[in-house]
Amino acid sequence: MDLDMGDCASEALQTLISKKSKQNEVAMGSKGKAKICYDETQQDKVKDPKSSADPPASTSTLTISDLPESKKQAEATCSSTVPAEPSSKEKVQENEDAVMRKLQPFKQFDVVDDYSDHHYSRMGFSDGKPPKNWAKRIQDEWKMLEKNLPETIFVRVYEARMELLRAVIIGPAGTPYHDGLFVFDCLFPTSYPNSPPMVYYYSGGLRLNPNLYDCGKVCLSLLGTWTGKQSENWIPEKSTMLQVLVSIQALILNDKPFFNEPGYESTYTGAEGERRSNDYNENVFILSLKTMMYTLRRPPKHFEDFVAAHFRDCARNILAACKAYTEGVPVGSAAVGSVMEDVVQDKAGKRKSVDFKSTLSKMMNMLITNFAKNGSTDIEQFQLPA
Repeated sequence: MDLDMGDCASEALQTLISKKSKQNEVAMGSKGKAKICYDETQQDKVKDPKSSADPPASTSTLTISDLPESKKQAEATCSSTVPAEPSSKEKVQENEDAVMRKLQPFKQFDVVDDYSDHHYSRMGFSDGKPPKNWAKRIQDEWKMLEKNLPETIFVRVYEARMELLRAVIIGPAGTPYHDGLFVFDCLFPTSYPNSPPMVYYYSGGLRLNPNLYDCGKVCLSLLGTWTGKQSENWIPEKSTMLQVLVSIQALILNDKPFFNEPGYESTYTGAEGERRSNDYNENVFILSLKTMMYTLRRPPKHFEDFVAAHFRDCARNILAACKAYTEGVPVGSAAVGSVMEDVVQDKAGKRKSVDFKSTLSKMMNMLITNFAKNGSTDIEQFQLPA
């Protein structure tokens, strides 16, 4: 699918950078324990390294003979097979430390260590080692991201694997993707920036956009995954990872994704085009809700606390939007707070709308169960009869 990168992306990026001098950080913790592993797709063009295992760290052993004489007798009387129980004071301190970690602001950009669940973690460079200036270019990209990321995009990079990057994008308001979280893993090739980065989307097996395939492929001229005009393609001297992420959010996760399909904008015009677009948005919103639950159950590493806090905070808004949509408000409409009449008049449209409302009602109860488990409160009012 071809998206107009020439003017839209550049204008959006320039507006973003000019308005943002320093982003405020979202108050959430960043550490977690969940570990997930995802399959690779055929689009990857890199190969497994000969060995990806890190060398074991050196260790040393302390024996009783190494201790001072005053401590030998005490150590000798202790069992070496039974660990000492932490005191109540230590337990309290551990709990306080855990709470403080969760209260620390969740950084929009951060450098982390563990890359084990990254889509490209088991891949190596297919064209040898990167050139000397490659690392400096990646560091420049890091600085640009740290300084200019919009408030709804969060990035983690890896100190030991500079070629890897992970981004979580919040779905824009006014679209069928609102309040959703969308996860992307990226790879800087050795030829970067002469070649664009590789990007993989965690779809959960769902196709909720013409440009986001269920296999993980991201279709975008800027990435070279779709043939577009020269001005829409990757330009080594100008294009950046920041531009890629902003383009995904603004040009792919838009308010009328139906028209992202090639030729649809010219083929389906007027009332027919709007009807088809509205129907598509209804289906997309159902898939977006499924993606929310999928992401909540299987959050990406380094984003566990962020995912939990995001849906804890947004649960009521999401459910309120669902309720409004069941009452006739168009999906993605800014007027979610009021009830609007269904504008679809033909029988097929009405039948589709009834199916949507029935499916959405069932989804709401599933969402309430998942949100309640995640710690959301005061959401029982949205519970619908089974």
